Formats: sequence, C-alpha cells, structure tokens
Amino acid sequence: MDHGLWTMDSLFSLSLQNIGRRFNRDWIFRGVDYAFSSGKIYAVLGPNGSGKSTLLQVLNGSLSPSVGTISFFYGDKLVDIDKVYEHLSLAAPYLELIEDFTLAEVIDFHFKFKPYKSGMNKNEVIDLLGMQSSKNKLIKYFSSGMKQRLKLALAFCADTPVLMLDEPTSNLDTQGVEWYLSLVQKFAQGRLTIICSNQEHEYSFCDERLSIVDYKGAVKG
Repeated sequence: MDHGLWTMDSLFSLSLQNIGRRFNRDWIFRGVDYAFSSGKIYAVLGPNGSGKSTLLQVLNGSLSPSVGTISFFYGDKLVDIDKVYEHLSLAAPYLELIEDFTLAEVIDFHFKFKPYKSGMNKNEVIDLLGMQSSKNKLIKYFSSGMKQRLKLALAFCADTPVLMLDEPTSNLDTQGVEWYLSLVQKFAQGRLTIICSNQEHEYSFCDERLSIVDYKGAVKG
C-alpha cells in the first residue's frame, strides 16, 4: 500500500464538538470541545483511570463517542473515520506486539503498512534501539522495557502526520526516559502529536494541555 509522504502543505487536524463517552450510565467525560492541528504537541492529562486512554481511542477513531461529533481533516479534505488509521502512529501499553516474530520481522511487518520517515530503514531503526545483537531474537524473550522502546521506535519512525502516545515511558528506566525525549526532539516536529500522561517528564515540553477531569460529566446521563 502506497500512502505517499505527507507534506507541510497537507496538515492534519481534528475537531471535537461536544464529545462525550459513557459506559452504561456512567460518563467518562463529556462536553469536550477542542481542536488539534499539526505542528503542536498536546498533553491529555489526568490521574490513572480518569479516561485519558478512552479519549485517545476516540481521537484515533477506534472508539465511537457516545455523543458529539469528531471530524478529521487532511489538508482541506474530510477524512473518513475508517481511514484515519492510515494517517497516524500509536504507541500504548495495551498494544500488543507479535510475540513469535523476531525484532527484524516486527519492523518489516510494521512498515508494510506505514512508510518510513526520511532517512530511516530497518537497520536504522535497530540502531536507534541499540538492539543490533537482538535483531533475530523473538519478541517474547524481550524485557518489558525493550518492548516499550520498540513500540515507541515504530511509532516515531513511521512517516505519519499524526503521532499518539499513551504513557510513553511505561517500563522505561532513567536512560530510557532520556531516549524517549530525544525521539520527541528528532521525530515529533511538524506533526500533530498527542501524549496521554500523568507524569510531567513525559509532557513538560507540550504546547497545550487538556485535563480530562475538566470534562467529567456534571450532567447525569
């Protein structure tokens, strides 16, 4: 599948109008009016269990809102919700890697669906990870920190206009956190980047912050 490379002339944006999501009768959040656009890094903040990941799933089109409207635009063209995934990369703790693949196989598989960022290829990704000695190792034998690094590298190194990260430094040590921050500097520029977090080191550089607790349902459903 040839997605083509996105350019600054084709910026991505998404708009939320009165978005809400509930499970049974309990509102996770509601009344969210917000606009996201390329070239900014956004933080979605809130304590554990507050609904950050649920909002991110709405933003990436994998979960429908209970109320409200979400619109996706690539340049001036409206993007169908079923096609949004083609324009974004996602790293999250709940995303599974294929355990019976080797590192090299996971990278090859991932980049069948997403184009590489300019200058990147399989060996460059492995070098970025510092895992040349593990390229033929099965993912099921990776540590949790190695798996998290791999998820981040796959997302950052894909040439998509949208980058979404949920708790990006989960399972990373201090060195891993510094590595994550270097990826932000190198690969997040010009994209629409959304980071769900409750740890300041993950989002201190963000341009805008949206607190999910500001949208807890005051109106009973």
